Amino acid sequence: MRTSGGETRVADFYVDRFRDEFRPAYEAWIAQRPLTNADAPSSPFAMEEYEVAARNQATELDAAAEASAAEVRIDIQRSSNYVLTVVLYAIVLFFAGMSTRLSNRRLRWVTTMAGTAVLLGALTWLATFPVSVAV
Repeated sequence: MRTSGGETRVADFYVDRFRDEFRPAYEAWIAQRPLTNADAPSSPFAMEEYEVAARNQATELDAAAEASAAEVRIDIQRSSNYVLTVVLYAIVLFFAGMSTRLSNRRLRWVTTMAGTAVLLGALTWLATFPVSVAV
């Protein structure tokens, strides 16, 4: 490569050390004769041919991270569902315990049925959860 001053040694030194993804952009830029062509881009970095390999890798890593984050969100929701069933079982135990302390037979029956309804609802909901059998 010749420079405006005619010195090629320093320019060749840098050209020999270009990264592989930069070389096509540089060659396309030089083909436009930027020293004499006012319409040429100001640098090879402005050329469409210039692609940073790290950008492609970053895009792939972003996609992988988003997929992992989606899995994590699903797992967090699943965990929250299990915690909620534990709370529902605690409510069942509360109703069962309260029904033994009540003297009114009708009120005892109502609290027992309320606890039974919560228990059946929690068990039904728990039956819909995914099961993983891992040994």
